[in-house]
Amino acid sequence: MSKVWFITGASRGLGREFVEAALARGDQVAAAARDTASLDGLVAAYRRAVLPLRLDVTDKAAVFASVERATEHFGRLDVVVNNAGYAQVGAVEELSEKHVRDQLETNLFGALGVIQAALLHLRDQGSGHIVQLSSVAGLLAMPLGSTYHVSKWALEALNESLAHEVADFGIKVAVVEPGGFATRDGKNPDPLANGHMAAPDPVYDGLRRRLAGLVGKQPAGDPAAAAQALLKIVDSDDPPLRVLFGLGFYPMLQQAYADRLKIWADWQDLSAEAQGAPDRADR
Repeated sequence: MSKVWFITGASRGLGREFVEAALARGDQVAAAARDTASLDGLVAAYRRAVLPLRLDVTDKAAVFASVERATEHFGRLDVVVNNAGYAQVGAVEELSEKHVRDQLETNLFGALGVIQAALLHLRDQGSGHIVQLSSVAGLLAMPLGSTYHVSKWALEALNESLAHEVADFGIKVAVVEPGGFATRDGKNPDPLANGHMAAPDPVYDGLRRRLAGLVGKQPAGDPAAAAQALLKIVDSDDPPLRVLFGLGFYPMLQQAYADRLKIWADWQDLSAEAQGAPDRADR
């Protein structure tokens, strides 16, 4: 049975690949993007199977209107993919409040609006699948990425809570955590760029060089392969709540989570003291 998709950030990158993969197998797609001109070829090829929607996810009223229009056009929604987002690079000291707010308005509040708008329909249907594009950046934190990490860590928590809340409505939630994929086209900032501080700083500039080196060493994933993997998730009767796309960062994630567990274990005596509990030796 074909599915009806609503995909944000659909004009380029992974979002565009998701749109093409769904259409190619006979599904229908509401493709939302700030600039829909790049979708003209898909409209010509697939006609009414694709509905281009001009949308900035930071406009909540427009988000609700777009979801409503998609539902009216196709009659239902089956898969909602929150893909729109960007990465803000900069040290905590460098960032203005506007940098942080802009990042959260798109990555977090934009996704929240799409979820809330979609749930109005998915709950009535008693079915549906919400897919959140997070990132490896939602699972660990590195220098110069604090604002991006904040947005992705928040999305991880938001969608985990959501999964518990909507399960009894028959709605599934999946958080997809990609590593590096060959989708960059100049929109995302250069990690070596110093656009925030008035003067260069050797410490921060050194961190920028390290970040650029780390990103450059990761193998770039194939967006088309990622799209086929997403199809398997939304077709699964028992899909994962979380799934990595790409294994380049997996060893780093294993170490990060092992380190957290070790630190908690090493400091259990102090944890007990903080609770006011009796000494562990007396129990």
